Amino acid sequence: MSPYFPLLMTLVVAYLLGSVSGSLFLGRRRGVDIRTQGSGNAGGTNAFRTMGWRFALGVVLIDMGKGALAAGVAVWAQTRWGGNSAIALDWAWLAALLAAVGHTWPVYHGFRGGKGAGTLIGALCVIWPTALMPCLIVWLLVLTMTGFVGLSTVLAAGILPVLAWVRGDAPLWFALVALGFILFTHRSNLLRLARGNEHRFARVRIWHHAWRYLQGH
Repeated sequence: MSPYFPLLMTLVVAYLLGSVSGSLFLGRRRGVDIRTQGSGNAGGTNAFRTMGWRFALGVVLIDMGKGALAAGVAVWAQTRWGGNSAIALDWAWLAALLAAVGHTWPVYHGFRGGKGAGTLIGALCVIWPTALMPCLIVWLLVLTMTGFVGLSTVLAAGILPVLAWVRGDAPLWFALVALGFILFTHRSNLLRLARGNEHRFARVRIWHHAWRYLQGH
């Protein structure tokens, strides 16, 4: 058997797992294609805006779960067959990226999916859990200051290379590729932000509301 075959099969499985879209799966049960609603994106944010928080929670759990499962399968596969691989890279990091690619371009849904952030987060729960808290802090801080989910996600991903460089507990190449992927999938958000017409969750801007409250007293 070729030393590349187990790795190739692991990455195919990761992509196929990533192609299982939480929003499209749950939407089908309601008779709705979420890609025809709101922004047209098959992700958790659009699910929340158009279908409510319960639906969005189910979407996020599925999307994170498949990322974690893809990474977990890769960890197991490398333990089982990695000694025969001619590629000196950790399989789980590659599988995490392939799962996110599957979420964004799902083979089951005409290659029209979401933006991959939730799937990457799920994978990080398995392969890089120490990055979760810094990313969450940045995401929440930016979100509560600006109300822009896309910007919050991009800036949270932006600290991954910093963490990899400073801590050395993850491959720098993975952090850079993950950041590049998030920038690419959120390019429309950044373009709308530059144009001044990006959707804003005004209610979550707690620092802005607190400042206005203090000014009024």
